[in-house]
Amino acid sequence: MLSIRKIDVFVRVAESGQVVRASEELGLTQSAVSMALASLESLHGGPLFHRQGKKLLLNEQGRMLLPYAREILQSLENFSCMVRDTHGEPSGELHVGASTTIGNYLLPLLLGKFSRHYPQAKVSLQIANTDQIALAVCDGTLDLGLIEGPCHQTQLLCQKWRDDELVVIAAPTHSWSSQSTVGVMQLQQGDWIVRETGSGTREVFEAALGMAVAQLPSTLELGHTEAIKRAVEAGLGVSCLSRLAVQSELELGRLVLIPTPLNLQRSLSIICHGARYQSSLLKACVAMLSSHN
Repeated sequence: MLSIRKIDVFVRVAESGQVVRASEELGLTQSAVSMALASLESLHGGPLFHRQGKKLLLNEQGRMLLPYAREILQSLENFSCMVRDTHGEPSGELHVGASTTIGNYLLPLLLGKFSRHYPQAKVSLQIANTDQIALAVCDGTLDLGLIEGPCHQTQLLCQKWRDDELVVIAAPTHSWSSQSTVGVMQLQQGDWIVRETGSGTREVFEAALGMAVAQLPSTLELGHTEAIKRAVEAGLGVSCLSRLAVQSELELGRLVLIPTPLNLQRSLSIICHGARYQSSLLKACVAMLSSHN
């Protein structure tokens, strides 16, 4: 007999490629996972995986079934959320993700305010780059995301949250700091310190500069905004970061703005999955964020 557990086992094994990992995620014994998978394959009338040692890879039949299995589980999750949801005060756990600038410089205070307003709610925050946050919202790891760059996942709903501005920064001793403006050709020859691939800040900077970072003659790639600021302060190069992230250093004179002709305006966005039920807790969080735009 087909059951939700067998479908869940199938999806977990398909995504992890291992019975061991699937059993850990589901809280089942390895033998229970193997039996459920064998029963499903018996119902199907043939194998759904290629077995390579301990690794299980979907075969053609398995790949055909996987989207339908995921849809069934998502529908069940939506149903469960609707049953749990109440008309009273929002409660439960909300998993929020934010790209680096938002997560470090905007969101902590806002989520703190939200938690105080809804004491029965628990909010967890994950910080990563824009691409990583979007993918986590896609696969259901996160309920809600806030990103700095364009959203390339078509299954996500994306709404503008607020405006932001990137600025080119340098150490006060840098040769560009004494110029009234630095042109595009000169910018393209600079010693740049940049964020990693997948960063919304990097994507906006590349679009404004008109070339990919890989084409620049000299770059240092760092995965954290604070590390970039310290490297720029030390005179290792110039960078392009959100004004939100460098405002304190600018006020203290540790960094200076470099005037350029680049259009470095961007929008910060809120993203969620279009096919998933939006609980009262999620809606309350979006409403709070929207009121602070």
